[in-house]
Amino acid sequence: MKRENINKKRRFVCLAAGLLCLSLTACGEKEPQGILQGVPISAEEDSGEVVRKSVEDSLAEKTMEANDLTLDAVDFEKEELAPEDVAAPGDVVATGNAVNLLQADGNTLETRVMTPAGYERVELEEGSFEEYLRQYPLKPAGAKVHLYDGTEKGNQSAHVAVFDLPIEDYDLQQCADSVMRMYAEYFWATEQYDRIKFHFTNGFLVEYSKWRDGNRITVNGNNVSWIKSKSKDTSYECFVRYLKTIFCYAGTLSMEKESEPTVTTLLKAGDVFLNGGSPGHVVMVVDVCENEDGKRAFLLAQGYMPAQEFHLLKNDRHPEDPWYYQEEIKYPFSTPEYTFQEGSMRSLNY
Repeated sequence: MKRENINKKRRFVCLAAGLLCLSLTACGEKEPQGILQGVPISAEEDSGEVVRKSVEDSLAEKTMEANDLTLDAVDFEKEELAPEDVAAPGDVVATGNAVNLLQADGNTLETRVMTPAGYERVELEEGSFEEYLRQYPLKPAGAKVHLYDGTEKGNQSAHVAVFDLPIEDYDLQQCADSVMRMYAEYFWATEQYDRIKFHFTNGFLVEYSKWRDGNRITVNGNNVSWIKSKSKDTSYECFVRYLKTIFCYAGTLSMEKESEPTVTTLLKAGDVFLNGGSPGHVVMVVDVCENEDGKRAFLLAQGYMPAQEFHLLKNDRHPEDPWYYQEEIKYPFSTPEYTFQEGSMRSLNY
């Protein structure tokens, strides 16, 4: 789906930066960098995809297909995390194993990451999202994390494995987007199409079932609505175009509203540590194991910014052992690139 020979055919002029209350920020929220009037929005008609580009003064052009998305929009670069939001190495806790738990020949979480001594993976329902995560293909051992444009991420010390999750060559699929992508891919693979639905940051619900029937989003001022402009399309390519639209206008703020608090003893694969904000961040629990005393340990994964491959996080407390143990989850809770505060543990309502 990589676009080639993009020909600019139309240019729109956006309204004020407050349109839609779709605050566009880091890790999924796009936040205005000041009042913006007259920023050009170009539209391409050749493939119906949304493209993200940099422009001077930290602004960005949003290129959108007139065919696929009738959307007046303001676009901004996703901002960098403030230094105080970046995790410092946590205190060492004597819970990790001294032996390396990674198996180079494994191609899923179950076969790549062994459980610690005395722990076993929790039993999962066949066909569940939790099983989907545990069995999701990984890239070969030692794979580096790449950005959306194919270049290597600057920090290669935060991960121990890379998921083979699709990512298009636009700076859209960041942290919350990666979590939504994983859920959406599962629902698509299991033909649960009616469960593919996400809210824009302003609260507007965008259902994939309407999108694939040929409806598209239209915006007039602060009013968002559907308009029938396409024929029905059940292809995977159409599904990806739907996701790109979601990634433009949803993120950690909208995800927080689609979730509810949970506790460590109930934490399961698919739950998240989430800070909905500007900027915000989210990491997802992707596997769980338990010992005979009922103590649990968790594997965590993230997308980040700029848009990059979804990857399994290292635990800096014991780098040879990527599991995060129940007794280590104390606040502030540090992961390699972000620190979460109390109240960040949440279960998603997807």
